[in-house]
Amino acid sequence: MVPKPIKEDTQQDVCELVCYDLAKINTLKGRVVEHEVSSMAQMFKALSDPTRMKMAVYLDEGEELCVCDMAVLTGHSIATTSHHLRLMKSLGIAKSRKEGKNVFYSLTDHHIRMLIRMTQEHMREEHCHD
Repeated sequence: MVPKPIKEDTQQDVCELVCYDLAKINTLKGRVVEHEVSSMAQMFKALSDPTRMKMAVYLDEGEELCVCDMAVLTGHSIATTSHHLRLMKSLGIAKSRKEGKNVFYSLTDHHIRMLIRMTQEHMREEHCHD
């Protein structure tokens, strides 16, 4: 027996009467800057990868970690770990410094730290109510 596909009630998500709030539209128009939104989307895209999000959490909690330490924590090779961290650096999520032959990474600033912590807190609160 082939199960029937579940049909969602999409009508609940669509306005039945089309109307516009011109005052609100005029107030908001021009407030979204395309290049900012694009950069924000790239940052979230980078953090949408579970490995990179895990790295961001480790950097938040560990403050600064060597690539070698991060590789052990994530269970990835040093090359893969370096690749992920370089991408995070290129998108402004992380920064690095070289000390001798080792490279240490940390989160860029308190805004990124807040973003990671708020996301984590949101997920914990959401799961507490299940």
